[in-house]
Amino acid sequence: METIPLRRRILDTIVRKSTLKQKVFDNTFWAFNLLKDTLLEMASEMDDELDGKLDRRVRIEYRDRGKFEAQLQVANDLLIFQMHTDVFEFDANHLVWQTPYVQADRENSYCGVINIYNFLSDSFKFNRNADEGYLIGRIFINRERRYFVEGKRQTSLRAMDFGRDEIDREALIPVLESAIAFSLEFDLLMPPYEGNKRVTVDQFNTKMDNSKFVTGKRLGYDFDVEDI
Repeated sequence: METIPLRRRILDTIVRKSTLKQKVFDNTFWAFNLLKDTLLEMASEMDDELDGKLDRRVRIEYRDRGKFEAQLQVANDLLIFQMHTDVFEFDANHLVWQTPYVQADRENSYCGVINIYNFLSDSFKFNRNADEGYLIGRIFINRERRYFVEGKRQTSLRAMDFGRDEIDREALIPVLESAIAFSLEFDLLMPPYEGNKRVTVDQFNTKMDNSKFVTGKRLGYDFDVEDI
């Protein structure tokens, strides 16, 4: 029985995996651009619906931050949507391996990812570079534009349903609305007294006082992933 030379196997693997990963990247990039268009539409619609009901200083604003990042400011919250440029496979304990879709073809498991982060808008407004944000959701897209979502309050398509639906605008809307709703209900808590009772002279003796004091919605508390 003739064995395939190692050089041939290397070249075949390069062709197969690079083609697969490029397809996943292209689909994820396509989905991210669709997400940006959907965010822009949602921001405009919500702004119109709230016209005259809020102080003018309360903003709902979409910002395109380049090829791989977009922002949505909703009042005091800032949602950052970031597409990772790499392609991932899941660890051996992940639920996707239990799905018939992935069991039928392992290449279906390779995914691109769009991360959803929640920050305080003041963290960016006042250049508080040490402030903390939170990963509240992730959208995974594969070579066939099949997707699933992980995250806080994200129930539209879980890992065990992977392979059922393709990503499109109608699929994105509940994902985005869930992320916005969670961030609005995810309130800023006063940090524990014991963790903040000492400060240094340097923290005050600077022109950028605000940047010296770390702020985050759950600073000093656990940020659980119980519903992911």
